[in-house]
Amino acid sequence: MKLDVIKLDGGNAGSIDLDEALFGLEPRADILHRVVRWQRAKAQAGTHSVLGKSDVSYSTKKIYRQKGTGGARHGSKKAPIFRHGGVYKGPTPRSHAHDLPKKFRALGLRHALSAKAKAGELIILDTAALAEAKTAQLAKVAKELGWKRVLIIDGADLNENFVKAARNIETIDVLPSIGANVYDILKRDQLVITKAGVEALEARLK
Repeated sequence: MKLDVIKLDGGNAGSIDLDEALFGLEPRADILHRVVRWQRAKAQAGTHSVLGKSDVSYSTKKIYRQKGTGGARHGSKKAPIFRHGGVYKGPTPRSHAHDLPKKFRALGLRHALSAKAKAGELIILDTAALAEAKTAQLAKVAKELGWKRVLIIDGADLNENFVKAARNIETIDVLPSIGANVYDILKRDQLVITKAGVEALEARLK
């Protein structure tokens, strides 16, 4: 697969041959769904917590005598049926993470890259570097290039000025190649990868 390479000023920087094993697959929604679900579950805090019957602060004295009241028998005001009582089988802090094989996660990333390539939402950039960390300058470049909601993946080392300029632009995310993941790729309208990023991804996923 061959794609044109562009510069930040909109000029042409030649073309690049992309590996079909990374960018030429037929995207499968079931694989992407499983990987995204694994990512979101792993990121879930799992800190939800409620007070059970044994956690509620209340007297342990029997609330009224066992017999002769004409009502139900009760021994504790902490019971879930009473107001301010404990919650029965409520949520407790736990991890929502589940296992997913490493090879399957890599396969999901290949399918995410292929999905963007097939949809025509993949852009190859020569380099993601700025002489000055100017947010207005990068915002102008993005507007001229027609970037709306983009994820930019660079090589192992990010240009500090570029990262600082993109930090205050809500519609631009910048990641090193090692941070490339299925969820971030799919949630953005366009995927921009630098030539260094392409080389790093090919080395990582081969």
